Formats: sequence, C-alpha cells, structure tokens
Amino acid sequence: QVQLVESGGGLVQSGGSLRLSCAASGFTLDSSPIVWFRQAPGKEREGVSCISSNDGSTYYADSVKGRFTISRDNAKNTVYLQMNGLEAEDTAVYYCATGSLRDITVQAMCVGFMDGDIDYDFWGQGTQVTVSS
Repeated sequence: QVQLVESGGGLVQSGGSLRLSCAASGFTLDSSPIVWFRQAPGKEREGVSCISSNDGSTYYADSVKGRFTISRDNAKNTVYLQMNGLEAEDTAVYYCATGSLRDITVQAMCVGFMDGDIDYDFWGQGTQVTVSS
C-alpha cells in the first residue's frame, strides 16, 4: 500500500527557512518520481518541484527557483524540500505526490506533474506552511 506522509511545516517569518519531509512507504523512491505541490486558499494547485526516480533530475517552478531545493535520501525512502527565503506568497498547504509509471520517461512524468498534465495517483495529507510578513 503506497503511503506518503509529509512533515516539517509551520509558521515562519518572511525570509526564514523550513525543511519539509515526505516519507514514502509501499514503494521505493527509485521507482517513481516525487512531486511537491501546494495549494493556497482560493488558488489553483501549483507544482512546486519534482525529482526523478532514476538520475535524480530536479525541476522547479519559476516562483521558487533559487530558493527551494528538492532532494532525496534513498536509504530513508524520504524526499525533502528545503525552502529558504520564504515569502508570504509561499503560504499554502504543501503535499508530496507520486504516480504509477506511464509509458514515458520519468523525466517526462516530472514535467507532466509540474505542468498539471499528469494526474497524481497518490498523495499525502499535506503540511501547512505559513509565512508571516
């Protein structure tokens, strides 16, 4: 049974940092790409970052590029999202998600996740990030 559990959210002042964790079970990180997405009240879901399952390629939304870093620890089966330089606009519930492999490369799956063209099959319960200005 695939399960994703996020943690690490909280309240932070503008300019501060947080590190989110996504602990995976029921599958291994080298089998499927992991995407972080966020959703703020009244706003559409936004793909924030994705890491591929084979070569570790990473992808970022323009809004977080240079501030956020995605990484994974295969031994812990956990993906992280290091968020620096947080801004009020980053306030949202953050989710990690993955999907069953399609007949495309995992890199293409990451791009599809980020663009919203490929639906997630599994996602966690989310963790709230609030940035005070």
